[in-house]
Amino acid sequence: MVRTGLGIDTHPFAPGRPLILGGVDIPHELGLAGHSDADVLTHAVIDALLGAAGLGDIGLHFPDTDPRFEDADSLALLRTVVAYLGERGFAIGNVDATVVLERPKLAPFREAIRDKLASTLGLAAGAVNVKATTGEGIGFVGRGEGAAAMAVATIEQR
Repeated sequence: MVRTGLGIDTHPFAPGRPLILGGVDIPHELGLAGHSDADVLTHAVIDALLGAAGLGDIGLHFPDTDPRFEDADSLALLRTVVAYLGERGFAIGNVDATVVLERPKLAPFREAIRDKLASTLGLAAGAVNVKATTGEGIGFVGRGEGAAAMAVATIEQR
């Protein structure tokens, strides 16, 4: 049985934090605020995978009220989810994701982000797609106050 899940996440910008997207440190004067490393892209991928499997969401598995996940590496959380799905008989087919932010431009980092996510997911690079767009000046993203990400994941139950 093939199953599909959708993940969406948002985080505000904050000074003194790194900007990490898909596990890649992106040079920028602001980072994203959050309990973990605030990797909005990886969080959306995690939610898409959990949603496809019908296993809740990132907040259920890694609550922001739990000090164990403070400043957590989101790729480590993703590895945990990949293992969790595998233990339940799910195989990941592909992931398609979009990051929405005004700046910085992600084109120079897109391949590195895709490759890091693909490696963490145990997939070929061609099974992961990463896109970027802006908010066109509309809303909190458009005003440069934060970033959002959306991801769709397809999994198969073995």
